[in-house]
Amino acid sequence: MEISFSMVAVVFFIIALVFIFKTINVVPQQHALVVERLGKYHATLGPGLNIVVPFIDRIAYKHSLKEIPLDVPPQVCITRDNTQLQVDGILYFQVTDAMRASYGSSNYIQAITQLAQTTLRSVIGKMELDKTFEERDHINTTIVNAIDESAANWGVKVLRYEIKDLTPPAEILHAMQRQITAEREKRALIAGSEGRRQEQINIASGEREAATLRSEGERQAAINRAQGEASAIVALAEASAAALRQVGAAIREPGGTDAVNLRVAEHYVDAFGNLAKTNNTLIVPANMGEMSSVIASALQIVKSQK
Repeated sequence: MEISFSMVAVVFFIIALVFIFKTINVVPQQHALVVERLGKYHATLGPGLNIVVPFIDRIAYKHSLKEIPLDVPPQVCITRDNTQLQVDGILYFQVTDAMRASYGSSNYIQAITQLAQTTLRSVIGKMELDKTFEERDHINTTIVNAIDESAANWGVKVLRYEIKDLTPPAEILHAMQRQITAEREKRALIAGSEGRRQEQINIASGEREAATLRSEGERQAAINRAQGEASAIVALAEASAAALRQVGAAIREPGGTDAVNLRVAEHYVDAFGNLAKTNNTLIVPANMGEMSSVIASALQIVKSQK
């Protein structure tokens, strides 16, 4: 009888543990649990401690609310100019509504993957081959907008799509490489010719500037010399005029006439001496004893020499 009681106690203890285990649910951060009661949606459990009714409520779905990267398998797309491309990418999405993610689609991951592939084929089909490499951002944005509109019913938010590889056929790839090489060689030749052209322009411009500067320097030097000579002539004329004015003023002063006569006599003597040095014929005044006569004669001789 005692053994039976102990066994019953153990059974009740185990049932209590199971009851507690099924009653208490701890949900981690950025996770959500969908609870069904008797097979019908009942509630969505958020992060933290949650209580459910055992054997009546059931955790039907578990969702992570973190951003999820989804690898979209490679597929063949045909461009507008009938070129085949193999394209693959990565789709980033996030579950925003756990209830819709549980009941909106049987497999929302497969749904958004298929939608991404069909949208990518449609977008690539509207472009030419060269544009597909230039407008990756436009392709990514178009795919995100197209998927996000439909994914709202699945409780999913599409964040972005990134193309991983865009691979054309081997012969197209080789032709593109040859085109790139030819384009680079063309740019190199143009750059070289532009460099030589600029070099010739710089040399000619330098020579022109040098010739201009030399002629400007020579012209300025000639102007400076002419201005210097003109200034010298003006200065000499002004000095001569000032000297004559002083001489005239001195003549009008007492004794001025005598001084003039003395200076004229000195000039006369000097002029006479010079004549004696250069000419054998001398002109001698008749009356050498009278100085005034000599001076008058000297004045007359000086005037005649002029």
